[in-house]
Amino acid sequence: MKYDKIDPQLFIKNRKNFASQMKPNSLAVFNSNDVYPISADSTMPFEQQRDLFYLSGVDQEASVLMLFPDCPNENFREVLFVTETNAHIAVWEGEKLTKKAATDTSGIATIYWLQDLEKVLFEMTSYADTFYINTNEHYRANVETETREDRFTKWLLAKYPAHSVAKSNPILQRLRAVKDPIELALMQQACNITEKGFRRLLSFTKPGVWEYEIEAELLHEFIRNRSKGFAYTPIIAAGNNANVLHYIENNRQCKSGDLILLDVAAEYANYSSDLTRTIPVSGKFSDRQKAVYNAVNRVKKEATNMLLPGTLWKEYHVEVGKIMTSELLKLGLLDKADVQNEDKNWPAYKQYFMHGTSHHIGLDTHDYGLLHEPMQANNVFTVEPGIYIPKEGFGIRLEDDVVIQEKGTPFNLMGNIPIEAAEIEDIMQG
Repeated sequence: MKYDKIDPQLFIKNRKNFASQMKPNSLAVFNSNDVYPISADSTMPFEQQRDLFYLSGVDQEASVLMLFPDCPNENFREVLFVTETNAHIAVWEGEKLTKKAATDTSGIATIYWLQDLEKVLFEMTSYADTFYINTNEHYRANVETETREDRFTKWLLAKYPAHSVAKSNPILQRLRAVKDPIELALMQQACNITEKGFRRLLSFTKPGVWEYEIEAELLHEFIRNRSKGFAYTPIIAAGNNANVLHYIENNRQCKSGDLILLDVAAEYANYSSDLTRTIPVSGKFSDRQKAVYNAVNRVKKEATNMLLPGTLWKEYHVEVGKIMTSELLKLGLLDKADVQNEDKNWPAYKQYFMHGTSHHIGLDTHDYGLLHEPMQANNVFTVEPGIYIPKEGFGIRLEDDVVIQEKGTPFNLMGNIPIEAAEIEDIMQG
């Protein structure tokens, strides 16, 4: 892996927290992701299943974690299965985790080769009453592919039909939403790498560059700072492209007078950052562009100050909508009649700001977290208002990642990344 070794105390703590919420005499199973094929013998770069990583730190395919805190056999309370390495694998792919390396990474003492899984599991099931299976129940999930976890669950429940079944996901949604200090440090590192990429592109961008050239500059800076690359597919949208919320072609030339909406950020150690900035191609905003930019920035600042323990996500978005409505009235994009006659299910401001303001972020860019439950300290949220005006040929979104505090306003993990219009102009023209 490119990233520095993570303190295994993080994973030891995560497993302890998960185990404390399991039913008596229950066994939880977590599988790594598949290596997904493209065509012929080509595959996608491997990405670890985030729950397995959260609980073990293992960043390798064909790995299985089993947690059984009540097992009478103490050796089976935490068991990790990994692929046995050999000379052939070492030559063609590089060495895989040894048993010692697996223990050093995860803090788990009992390590087996994957080939022993069925035999060991058979013994463990004789003590267990309930299986915890790991299903993806994220509110944005839309998965058509059958995962390794899905296949294993089918096999497990067919082979052992007399066991009860429980879900790991509700426990993980709550646990993963509250970040440990080690996790916050990893996320800060991802944000720091993102800052380096953003500052690089500010000096690089000028009329005539192509969106994909900016993408290349960012990727270079991210990888040279020990990131795998982008935390999500980058959006580099010049001019009217910014009004397509998920524009990812990045194949247009940037022209003088354009704004570029950049929704681009680095990952580090599987943790995401999520940044959006909007910059002028020629280094200076027009008066109209700056007025809209500053309006978005004001909404962002006010929204950030509302992210406090006890806040409900749904109510927060209603309040942000009121703030945005006020700004749109000042800009002349809405008038009082638009607001008075609005559909309460689709308020007038949605014409110009049609997406949500905040989402959880962590091991996933749209991370785990139960949105119907009150916010709490050490939740990490994005704050990303925008105003999109196709008839004027530009759209503006600004986004930072912030950590909710016990008291006071959130801590901005991206506080060192330029955002004020004047600062961006100074850097680009410097």
